[in-house]
Amino acid sequence: MKNTDQLYQYEEEFRNSIGTVDEKGKRIWVYPKKPAGFFHNKRVLVTIILLALFFSGPFIKINGQPFMLFNIFERKFIVFGQVFWPQDFVLLALTLITFFVFVILFTVVFGRVWCGWACPQTLFMEMVYRKIEYWIEGDANQQRKLKAAPWTKEKIIKKGGKQIIFVSIAILIAHTAMAYLIGLDQVIAIVQQPPAEHMAGFIGLVAFTGIFYFVFAWFREQACIVVCPYGRLQGVLLGKESIVVAYDWLRGEQRGKIKKNEPRLDKGDCIDCKLCVHVCPTGIDIRNGTQLECVNCTACIDVCDDVMVKIDKPKGLIRFASYNSIVNRVQQLWNPRVMGYSIVLTALLVLLSFMVFTRSPIETTLLKVPGTLFQKTDRGGVTNLYNIEFINKSFDDRELTIRVISPVETSLQLIGEPLIKLPAEQLVKRVIILELPAEAIKEAKTSIALEVSEKGEVIEVVKTKFIGPVSIKK
Repeated sequence: MKNTDQLYQYEEEFRNSIGTVDEKGKRIWVYPKKPAGFFHNKRVLVTIILLALFFSGPFIKINGQPFMLFNIFERKFIVFGQVFWPQDFVLLALTLITFFVFVILFTVVFGRVWCGWACPQTLFMEMVYRKIEYWIEGDANQQRKLKAAPWTKEKIIKKGGKQIIFVSIAILIAHTAMAYLIGLDQVIAIVQQPPAEHMAGFIGLVAFTGIFYFVFAWFREQACIVVCPYGRLQGVLLGKESIVVAYDWLRGEQRGKIKKNEPRLDKGDCIDCKLCVHVCPTGIDIRNGTQLECVNCTACIDVCDDVMVKIDKPKGLIRFASYNSIVNRVQQLWNPRVMGYSIVLTALLVLLSFMVFTRSPIETTLLKVPGTLFQKTDRGGVTNLYNIEFINKSFDDRELTIRVISPVETSLQLIGEPLIKLPAEQLVKRVIILELPAEAIKEAKTSIALEVSEKGEVIEVVKTKFIGPVSIKK
C-alpha cells in the first residue's frame, strides 16, 4: 500500500501550453472519442430537460406575458412574468451581484460542474453538434480518416450534409435567442414579412445565425479555453476542498501497461491506456491535475471506470473529488470560506427577495421645474412649479389620484385633467403647482409629502422640497 505522504510529482511542462495548440502556435483539431457510460447518460437527461426549457421558453406565458424577456433595445426585462424597467436598476445590480456570489460559492464547492452540465456552449457543442458529427462521420478515428481522404462523392455528401444540418440548427438557435430579446411575436413578424419591413431584426437574425454556426462548427472548444474567463477564475476560486473531476494519483501511480503474467506490485491501477485523453473534448490529460481547459464533463470518468471494470479494479480512479479528499480520504465541504460566501449569499437573497416583493407597480418622480423660482400670489401665498412623472411598471392600465398630506396647509393644482390616466407599461408626465400660505413658511426649504392613490388605495408617498423666500420667518 502506498504511503499517502509521498505524493506523485507531475511534470509541469503541460502548464506552459494548451492542449489544442502545437509548438508553432497552430491549432490542433480535437477529435474526441465518442463518450458513453453512467455520467454521460445523466448528462443526456439533463441536456434534454435544459434544451426543452430553452426552446419552449418563448412560448410560455404568465398572465399573458413572456416567461423570460431580456429586451435590451427597449430596456425592458421580464423574469418569471414580472417586468423590470431601467428605473429598477438597483434591483438589476443587486441581482447581478447575487448571481456572481452564487457562482463563486458554487465554484468553490463544486468546481466547474456548470460548464460541463449546464452551460449552453457545452450543451450544444457536445450534446447536439458532436452527436450529429458522430452520426454522420463516425467515431474519432473515422472522422480523421474522412478528413484525410480525397474528395469523393461520399465525402462531399457527408461533409456537405453535416454543414447543412449545422446551419439549420444555428438558424433555430438564433431565432430562439432572438425571441428572448425582442419577443416571440416580433420574431414571427420578421419571419413572415419581407426583410425590408424589419431590416434591423433580419440583420440581427443573420448575425446571430453566423455567430452560432461559427462557434459550434469551427471555433468549438476554443470558446471555453480562449474566450470564456470562467476557466481562468478557477485559479482564484478553487481550493484544496473544491470538488472537481480529479485523477487519484495515489492509487494510479506509478502508471504502466499491463503485460501478461507480469505482476504489478510496483505499479498503480493506471494502465496508461490514454483513453481519458482520447475522450476529452478539450484535448487534455486529466492525470496532470486540474487545468483551465477542463469543463468537468465527466467523459474521462466514464471511460476510466469501464477500463477498471475490464481489468478487475475498483471504479473511481478518476472521479469527483477534492485534493484533500484524495490525500486524506475524507471529503469536507464545510469550511470557513464556504461559510463566509454562504452567509453573504443568504443576506443578498433575503434583501433581493424583500425588494422584489415589496416594490411598487407605480414609480413616481417629483422634481421642481428647472430654472423656475417661487412666485408670490395676490392671496399672500407662495407657489412652486413641479414636473411629476409616473411610470407604470405593470401590464394593466391605471387611474391615479394625487393629494398633499403634509403640510396640511398646502394646496395642489394639477395642470390638465384631475384624474391621471396611466396606460400599461407607459410613462406619463404632468405638471403641478404647489402653494403654501406665507405664514406657513418657516424656512427656505419646506418638506412636502404627497400621496399617490388608486381607487382609494395608497400606492406610494413621494416627498420634495418647497422653496420659499428666506425673508419670511415667523
